[in-house]
Amino acid sequence: MSVAADFYSTFGLDVMAAGDAADLRVAGMSHVQGRVAPGPRKKLDSIAFGAFADDMPKFAERLGALSVERAAAPPGFAGNGLWFHDPDGLRVGVVAAERTSPETKAAFASSDARPNERGALPREQTPVARPKRFSHMAIYARDVERSVEFYSRAMGMRLADRAADIIAFCHGIHGSDHHMVAFVKSDGPGLHHSSWDMGSVDGIGLGAMQMAGAGHKRGWGLGRHVLGSNYFHYVRDPWGSFAEYTAGIDYVPCDRDWDAGVHAADDSFYLWANNPPDDFARNYEIE
Repeated sequence: MSVAADFYSTFGLDVMAAGDAADLRVAGMSHVQGRVAPGPRKKLDSIAFGAFADDMPKFAERLGALSVERAAAPPGFAGNGLWFHDPDGLRVGVVAAERTSPETKAAFASSDARPNERGALPREQTPVARPKRFSHMAIYARDVERSVEFYSRAMGMRLADRAADIIAFCHGIHGSDHHMVAFVKSDGPGLHHSSWDMGSVDGIGLGAMQMAGAGHKRGWGLGRHVLGSNYFHYVRDPWGSFAEYTAGIDYVPCDRDWDAGVHAADDSFYLWANNPPDDFARNYEIE
């Protein structure tokens, strides 16, 4: 677990021991955004979505109407939430929790200085780069369209955009970023990346330098996506997935309908960036 603790603490997260596992938190938040546990190989064990407590009976009713079988909760979640499997066998939970996602478009800071002010600090005075919040995740799916349909029917999510049959992005109905979860086509389930909002392009760059200085130089960025519009820098983790620094993602308000579209894959991946790694979409969990 020391490898995971070193990677994520250098990334800028608070890492706390939880038995033989490690919990990941955004600095200053009590909410656990992720858990890494030891195992024989890389595997995404489960994902959980927070829901308003008043909506939990509605979720239970919906899952029952769809004849979705319940699953055992993962360690540490016994008696907490509704757990089941998605079409690829990934364990998914809906857990009553306080809202941590933004209720409006997240702040995006410019690094432009006013006249007679410095726009950048000397490097030795620059604080540690730390994410401001968890933004989204991208997971692998055998059938992207099937996953969108399942998460829409079971979870109430809505399609934001799709690139051919390669990737699809879904947002929440109570106001959320352009995507809370993305589905990437593969031959089996797995984690492609977790994404963490830095609040500015400068924050992304500082995070990238911070990781490179610690030896984590493999990745992709700086760049800007087309679908979602977010700026990005991906850092390859020790197990073949990515942790993404991001900022400026589009937002879908709760009282608006997003104009979802199906886009050409070669025209909707990124607006500008260097070329991605050859294995950027390779699922190391099915090898």
